Amino acid sequence: MNEKQKTIKQPATLEGAGLHTGQTVHLTIKPAPENSGIRFLRTDIGEDAFIEADALLVAETERGTTLEKDGIRVLTVEHVLAAITGTGIDNAIIEVNCQETPIFDGSSKVYTDAILKAGTVSQNAFKDYFEIREPIRMFHKEKDCEIIALPSDNYRITCMIDYKSKVLGHQHASMNHLNEFKDEIAGCRTFVFLHELEFLLSQNLIKGGDLSNAIVFVDRPVTQKELDRLASVFNKPTVEVRNEGILNNLELAFPNEPARHKLLDMVGDLTLAGKPIRGHIIASKPGHASNVLFAKLLKKHIKARIDQEQIPSYNPDQPPVYDINDIKRMLPHRPPFLLVDKIIEVTDSSVVAVKSVSMNEPFFAGHFPNEPVMPGVLQIEAMAQAGGILVLSTVNDPENYNTYFLKINNVRFKQKVVPGDTLVFRMSLMAPVRRGICHMRGVAYVGSNVVMEAEMMAQISKK
Repeated sequence: MNEKQKTIKQPATLEGAGLHTGQTVHLTIKPAPENSGIRFLRTDIGEDAFIEADALLVAETERGTTLEKDGIRVLTVEHVLAAITGTGIDNAIIEVNCQETPIFDGSSKVYTDAILKAGTVSQNAFKDYFEIREPIRMFHKEKDCEIIALPSDNYRITCMIDYKSKVLGHQHASMNHLNEFKDEIAGCRTFVFLHELEFLLSQNLIKGGDLSNAIVFVDRPVTQKELDRLASVFNKPTVEVRNEGILNNLELAFPNEPARHKLLDMVGDLTLAGKPIRGHIIASKPGHASNVLFAKLLKKHIKARIDQEQIPSYNPDQPPVYDINDIKRMLPHRPPFLLVDKIIEVTDSSVVAVKSVSMNEPFFAGHFPNEPVMPGVLQIEAMAQAGGILVLSTVNDPENYNTYFLKINNVRFKQKVVPGDTLVFRMSLMAPVRRGICHMRGVAYVGSNVVMEAEMMAQISKK
C-alpha cells in the first residue's frame, strides 16, 4: 500500500539544557517540503548553515551521535531523530541555536509529545521505503556488535544487550511496528554506569546533566562521602543507592528500560540511512558507533538498489519512440558524426537512447586499430546528442532549433566500449528547463554495467 510522506503540521518549539555544555538550547522542528528529508539548521551561525541527517556526515559517536558539515556541528542528534522517525515524519527542518540538542529527561518523550501536539500532515509524494529483500549482515568486531536486517512487512527492531554486570546484565527489547514507539519506546531514558559518570565529571563534561535525565547504575561499593559529593554536584539534598544498584531511587519505566533505550537510539541513528525502512533489524550489543556503521551499510545497499533500478531495459523487438529518420529531423548531425541510432523512451524529465557500436565505425581505422576502443570524446558526444533530444523534446518544433552545450562536468569513464557493444544512454534532468537552458545527468550502460557518466548543461536557440 502506498503511503504519503509526512511533515510536521506546524512548528514545535522546545527549550532545554544541552547535556555537555549546560547551555540553554532553543530547538524548533519546522515543516519542510516533500522529498527534502531531515535537516538541522544552526540558526546561531546563519540561515544557510544546514546539516543533513546523513550517516556520511557523522563526525563522532563517543557519547552520542554528532553530525558535522563544513566545520559546523550538531551533537546528540539521536533522540530528536528517533522522535522524528517514531512519529512517521519524512521531511523536517530542526533548528537549534547552538551545537547541542536539549537532553531533557534523556529520552525522546519530550520531542515526541511536542510533535504529536503540533500534529503531522500528509504531503503529495509517496514514502520512498527501503525494503529489505535479502539478509544484510554486519559484525563490528571492535564493539562485539552484530546487526542483521531481514525482510519484514513492517519496520521492526529487536535489540539485545549484555553488560555482564550484576546490576545490568542480559536484556532484550522489541518494537514490532512504529506505532508502538510512542508508548513503548519514546519515554525510555539513557543510562550510564557510575564510573563513567565520574569520568565525565572529571573531564568537565555533562554540565547540563542531572540525575533525572539518566539512569545511573552503581556496580561497585560507594561510600557516603562519594554520595554526598554527587548530591552537591547535581544540587540534590541527598543521593542514595537502591538495592538493585540504581542511583537516587529512580523508578524504571520498564524492567528492561536500558534495552529499550538502546532500541530508541537505533531508531534515531538508523534515520541517518536516509530512507524509511521496511524490514526487521536484529541487533546484539548495539551502540552509536555500530548503529552508524550499519546506517552507512544500508546507504550502500540503497544506492546499489537505485543504480540497479535505473538501468534502462532495452528490448530490440520493441519499436523505438524515434527511429534514425526521426532523429535526423531533430538533430543537425549527419554520418559519420550522428552517434545515436534510436530513442526508446522519452518522458518529461528523461530520455533513453541507443547506440550500436560496429567495427565499421570510421574512427576505429585510426584509434587503436589493433585493439579497437571507442574514443571517450565520442562517447561524450553520443551522450550529448541524446541530451539534445531530451532538450528538443520540450519544444513543439524541434527542427527549428539548435542545441549548444555550455558545460560538461564530472565525466567518468569506467569501462572500455568496443565493437559489438550496445551503448544505452539515460539522460535525466537535474533541474527544470528554464529559458532554454537544461541541466542534466547522463549515464551510459553496456548491459548492466555503467561505462561512462557525466553532467551536462545545454541551451537551445532558434535557427
